[in-house]
Amino acid sequence: MAEKKVKSQLREWVESILIALVIAVFIQTFIIQAFKIPSGSMVPTFKIGDRIFVYKFLYSARVPFINLRLPILDIKQPKRGDIIVFASPEDPKKDFVKRLIALGGETVEIKDGKIFINGKELTSPESIASVYYYNAGDYGREGTAVTVPQDCYFTLGDNSANSRDSRYWGFVPKKNLIGKAVFIYWPLYRMKIIKE
Repeated sequence: MAEKKVKSQLREWVESILIALVIAVFIQTFIIQAFKIPSGSMVPTFKIGDRIFVYKFLYSARVPFINLRLPILDIKQPKRGDIIVFASPEDPKKDFVKRLIALGGETVEIKDGKIFINGKELTSPESIASVYYYNAGDYGREGTAVTVPQDCYFTLGDNSANSRDSRYWGFVPKKNLIGKAVFIYWPLYRMKIIKE
């Protein structure tokens, strides 16, 4: 009798742990994931070592290993000024955090430190308009306007002098999107909602 009770309790523990693991994997795969900021490319928005939460379901979550997206979770489209997390176009094993500057079909140019979309200077959102962007790389040369392909994005780091971004490697395919950065949760003194 005592042996049956022990087996029953053990089985309950194993089932509880398995259910908790399945829920945790589901949440991290489709809803929210934690990331650590490894570089200074997004200073002052993020500092090295900041830990952030990224909502994955906003832009439709990816199913791991098969790179399939679940459009049922597609709540909103990425927009200019969003801070997005994506798999690097150069090395898909690395994830990058950058600010979305231009959408598919738009022409983007960096001139005198400002961003021009389809020939007009961006004056909003403030998160883009207030940054001085340096001309650099093949896609950010002075006097060069590039057109973003459909289903792709042009992204830049807020710390333009110290960011490897779309100026160097081009465009981020929509399929590379992981999610939108929404909250700094560590260190505690920097805890806040991330605004565009």
